[in-house]
Amino acid sequence: MTQKIEFFFDLSSPWTCIAFHNIRPLLADTDVEIQWRPFLVGGIHNAVNQGYVESRANDLASPKWKQLARSLMDWAAYSGVTMNFPNKYHPLRSVHAMRFCCQLESDQAALVQFMEACFDAFFTDKRNLDDPAELIDIAKACGLDGEALAAGCQDQAVKDHLRANTEAAIERGAFGSPSIFVPFEHGEKLYFGNDQLPLVKWALEQNARV
Repeated sequence: MTQKIEFFFDLSSPWTCIAFHNIRPLLADTDVEIQWRPFLVGGIHNAVNQGYVESRANDLASPKWKQLARSLMDWAAYSGVTMNFPNKYHPLRSVHAMRFCCQLESDQAALVQFMEACFDAFFTDKRNLDDPAELIDIAKACGLDGEALAAGCQDQAVKDHLRANTEAAIERGAFGSPSIFVPFEHGEKLYFGNDQLPLVKWALEQNARV
């Protein structure tokens, strides 16, 4: 029986980029369907994780943040991800990019293709994902109608879609990106970040034994 998990993401997150690359091969030999769900991580932080924002702004020289930076680059190398980060566009205002993603959520294959292209554009090629012209070019390279997606970003329904996804993730306990929800007995479990991907697979294996 196919199991389904939800992967809530924001394209601005380097750990989400790495998790995106790692979760697919990790689950390749399982009967698991990943539902990719765009949200706005800034909205998450403002609602439930303001301490993270303050720490990032004021404490980057601390041992904790230095270690996180080293760990990020080690994970990138381990995962085969070329990561030129941080770049001059970090922290990225990702609302335009995530509205593009919301319009693609109903076509998961197209969304995955666009996600991969955007991750490469921002974290490898250091392109500005807050620039609609860049997003249009990236979408076109994926065979998508970039102009239509850019225009759709102004539709109230698209804005509401992104807000609803973000609020749903908050209500379910999310506090950052990526937030991965795995159905479990009498509910679900939330796993956060790239480092917890082995636990995602473990939880799915426990489900399969029930």
